[in-house]
Amino acid sequence: MIRYLDYSYIFATIGLTVYGQLVLKWRIGELGSLPTGLADKLKFLLSLLLDPAIFSGFAAAFLASLAWMGAMTKFDLSHAYPFMSLNFVVVLLLSGWLLNEPMTVQKALGVGLIVLGTLVAARG
Repeated sequence: MIRYLDYSYIFATIGLTVYGQLVLKWRIGELGSLPTGLADKLKFLLSLLLDPAIFSGFAAAFLASLAWMGAMTKFDLSHAYPFMSLNFVVVLLLSGWLLNEPMTVQKALGVGLIVLGTLVAARG
């Protein structure tokens, strides 16, 4: 019997992880490059930590950890972990759409192989 509700822990982990990665890249892209001087680096990194959107990304990472702990109560690690490769798929698609990052044939082929591998591993 498939336990669809149990899979919500895995997909919450994926969704929260993807959100965190995308929001970090978006805000850092808007705030600029890391300065070269040590004092300027520290000031820049502190300003990143205090940015509400970036803070929400860290909060999402924490919540993803909690969701993953829930998933670990429901599944063997060898079954659940291959689903984490879907992070690559979702980040690639959303970074192209939301962040205007380039989508290449090589990236699409790689993502296709990831999906195929995930399907094979999840059925094993």
